[in-house]
Amino acid sequence: MKKKLLQIIFFSVIISFLPDNVLKAQSNRDNTSLDEKVKKFLSEHSRQWYDMNVPSVDGQLLYDIIIKNNYKSALEIGTSTGHSGIWIAWALSKTGGKLITIEIDEGRHREALENFKEAGLSQYIDARLANAHDLVKTLKGPFDFVFSDADKDWYKNYFIDIDPKLKAGGCFTAHNVSDRGRGGYGGYGGQGSFLSYVRSLPNYETTVSNIGGGVSISYKKSEK
Repeated sequence: MKKKLLQIIFFSVIISFLPDNVLKAQSNRDNTSLDEKVKKFLSEHSRQWYDMNVPSVDGQLLYDIIIKNNYKSALEIGTSTGHSGIWIAWALSKTGGKLITIEIDEGRHREALENFKEAGLSQYIDARLANAHDLVKTLKGPFDFVFSDADKDWYKNYFIDIDPKLKAGGCFTAHNVSDRGRGGYGGYGGQGSFLSYVRSLPNYETTVSNIGGGVSISYKKSEK
């Protein structure tokens, strides 16, 4: 009995010295009520993500990258009606982070806000109605995770604008990118130009997941 009491006192002392953000992050990771709410929402809406949204397998991929690397400051370019944003914000709810997501279409933006609220994730999302061509340039960052899923011909431009604001160790992902085309660079449109460019950078390590809609995954190894 005495030994058990000493153990309780010992762990209480240890916890008292942990920073608040560590305790908060651990608490968020164990937020089963939020998990159940998000899972329920995703299940009930699984057949409704038609409007330029990612498939669930890609949402899961983004979620896993954020959790694995404990990312906290995320940017999404192209909200659509919020499917990918929900996966990203769900992961950030566990790391103690927040998502900025940008959508140019007012109708999709409005629907995304409703979806974020219903999924219980609004507090983890700063959803902005804007033209990403202009807004991305003005964002201060820094970011440790980026997901690009807007106009494909602008992918390279978005990357160039974000690169200085992406932390070393951070990750830039882009949707609808494949390495199965000509020369392994997608072979079409803006996605091909973007993939060719990012693969030429010595301070980035880029792979492509060809499952789902295709996602390029570029880790920034160093500043230069």
